[in-house]
Amino acid sequence: MIPFKEFQTQNKGQIFWLLFSLTVLTIVGMQMTGSALVNETAPGGIVTFELVGTLAGSQSIVESWQGSAMTWAGINMGLDFLFLFLYGLTIALVCLILADRMPEKFQSLKTLGRWLAVGVLIAAGLDVVENISLILLLTGSENEFLPPLARWMSLPKFGLVLLSLLYIVGGGARDLLNRIKLSSGTA
Repeated sequence: MIPFKEFQTQNKGQIFWLLFSLTVLTIVGMQMTGSALVNETAPGGIVTFELVGTLAGSQSIVESWQGSAMTWAGINMGLDFLFLFLYGLTIALVCLILADRMPEKFQSLKTLGRWLAVGVLIAAGLDVVENISLILLLTGSENEFLPPLARWMSLPKFGLVLLSLLYIVGGGARDLLNRIKLSSGTA
């Protein structure tokens, strides 16, 4: 079974630009709120918190964020819930658009794009579990299972998103080269 084999809509471009714009706005908001979370204990801000993997490490990060940084952490986590929805849909849509544009002779790349669309939606689901784990830690949970859970949700999430983005870069470059050839009449 190939996922999204029959994905068709006349408005793919408009839907993409709407999702892309909202995703970029959310990234800007996350960068603004996340800057308050960067410190000696969490040099990568929220990403350090996602990947720390131990209760002691998580507690050190939360302790370093006491005061106004804790408010920014909560806002950043809220924005991340919006972001995971937006990036999941945006990247999945682009994978589907590029898969649809692949010539039939590249059937395996068409199929890969469709599977990566599913993969990035799975990544967004992993992000939900990760975020819930992090929120519980931010609110004082001492459950030793939560930091490794957040880490092990983060790693495949990042991997799936990276693979999808690599497909988009490769497919986008191929698509752009084809458009240039067509416009110059050398196709």
